[in-house]
Amino acid sequence: MRAGRIRPLTVHDLNQLLLVCSLVLLIAVAAVRISSRSGLPSLLVYLGIGVAIGQDGIGNVSFNNAELTQVIGYAALVVILAEGGLGTKWKEIKPALPSAAVLSTVGVAVSVGITAAAAHYLIGLEWRQALIIGAVVSSTDAAAVFSVLRKVPLPSRVNGILEAESGFNDAPVVILVVAFSTAGPIEHWYVLIGEIALELAIGATIGVAVGVIGAYTLRHVALPASGLYPIAVMAIAVTAYAAGALAHGSGFLAVYLASMVLGNARLPHWPATRGFAEGLGWLAQIGMFVLLGLLVTPHDLADDIVPAIIIGLVLTAVARPLEVFVSLLPFRMSWQEKALMSWAGLRGAVPIILATIPMVNGVEDSRRIFNIVFVLVVVYTLVQGPTLPWLARKLRLGEDAEAADLGIESAPLEQLRGHLLSLTILKGSRMHGVEVAELRLPAGSAVTLVVRDGKSFVPLPTTVLRRGDDLLVVATDPVRDAAEARLRAVGQGGKLAGWLGTGR
Repeated sequence: MRAGRIRPLTVHDLNQLLLVCSLVLLIAVAAVRISSRSGLPSLLVYLGIGVAIGQDGIGNVSFNNAELTQVIGYAALVVILAEGGLGTKWKEIKPALPSAAVLSTVGVAVSVGITAAAAHYLIGLEWRQALIIGAVVSSTDAAAVFSVLRKVPLPSRVNGILEAESGFNDAPVVILVVAFSTAGPIEHWYVLIGEIALELAIGATIGVAVGVIGAYTLRHVALPASGLYPIAVMAIAVTAYAAGALAHGSGFLAVYLASMVLGNARLPHWPATRGFAEGLGWLAQIGMFVLLGLLVTPHDLADDIVPAIIIGLVLTAVARPLEVFVSLLPFRMSWQEKALMSWAGLRGAVPIILATIPMVNGVEDSRRIFNIVFVLVVVYTLVQGPTLPWLARKLRLGEDAEAADLGIESAPLEQLRGHLLSLTILKGSRMHGVEVAELRLPAGSAVTLVVRDGKSFVPLPTTVLRRGDDLLVVATDPVRDAAEARLRAVGQGGKLAGWLGTGR
């Protein structure tokens, strides 16, 4: 074999690769159970798996391909943003859009400036390297925010702002990191602002357009198998990212907005789609964190631990609180809500992935930048993640539970020109105690079956619905949307929904 020639992959190599990957996945899945009980964020467990099988660990695997890590990281982030967008409720995020938009633009600028100044004056980094670190760590991580916040019962406004911010702020931060990592002088600030605004506008337009077109198509075209709907939804979301990026817009913003449109469009077989997207999201997180753990070299981190802690302390105790309080000045929010959002600026894989950009571009001291970001993320995730529920309770922001929404699954019956709606009356739903006749479903729809305690029966108009019941509702095409809207209204407002201004 000639020197430098790469040996082709054989079936034996594939078998070994599949065995290692499957074992890593099984360990990672088991680690989720451990982390949920211990309060340790799962991302740290995944990073630990990567470090353990790396060149300083028991696996002794040598991996230093920053380009491949960046590509796979971008792909994983697309999937994570898609899953997050699909799970974002429009009623929660709509009032949060203005404040989240300011946090993702003005707030990012405040955070970058303060953090970069700390890296320059306290650590002694050159301004270019300091600005790169400031931009890299100013992005809250979508995977960390989505996974942590959905376990903490926060007020819908706070939850909506934090989720929207994590979905929006990747776009401007990526533009800043690329600009600071490019060879040559840094462009004027007004040029950067113009580029950010243009890319965000292009990405938002394409994302909403792709989402609306995709949702309309899936609602009006019956696919031959229910398993095709989850695949189609994820394909539409990835299309939004690719189209946005190719149009020189923000692909990350495009995929998040397209997924959010799809997630609120009441598509057929929605629970199956959510389960599929959630599984892909977990797979993306596991693969991304393990790969990032492989890329780091633990014995090189010693000299960067103190600088990382100092920069992280400024970011957490100064930059993030100022970012939140300055950005939210125009909005009426309590100091408790602002304090919680200051502490909930979770970092994760996104900053570490962005730290590979200067490595790929050959920026001086890029390896040190990567090491500082890696240590910062690990240390402050250990501090912030487990203490967030405690802080929410202390601030009395995690006590008010809202009525649970209904998980309604729709299956189109193309030949019969109708739909089957299946739903479960969840804990907290105000449909509990309502008689079937009191649902006041529109003409052309009816509750045809109830499953209670494992037994099914055809309900009477006087049948009282209970918590835990599974309902099967048949609706004709013209009243399908009205029937679902009425069911959701009763679930949130009870039997008097509509008469008291709740629902339809």
